[in-house]
Amino acid sequence: MNKHEFAICINNRGYEVSLETRKLYEILADADAAKHHQIRVIDESGEDYLYPASLFDRITLPAQVIEHVFHAQV
Repeated sequence: MNKHEFAICINNRGYEVSLETRKLYEILADADAAKHHQIRVIDESGEDYLYPASLFDRITLPAQVIEHVFHAQV
């Protein structure tokens, strides 16, 4: 299993300032949040917050793509 997980925001209703639809977000592991159907992601503020998991689709990226994501210039 990859140590980095990602999801794409598919709905930002109610969170328009914090999330962008069709954007890739890094997921941070949070077992307690998952029990409550939530997901912890690093949002537009650069901080990690909990959101309803239904706003995201988890995706699997190849290792090479993950490397590119983390080395991309901001």
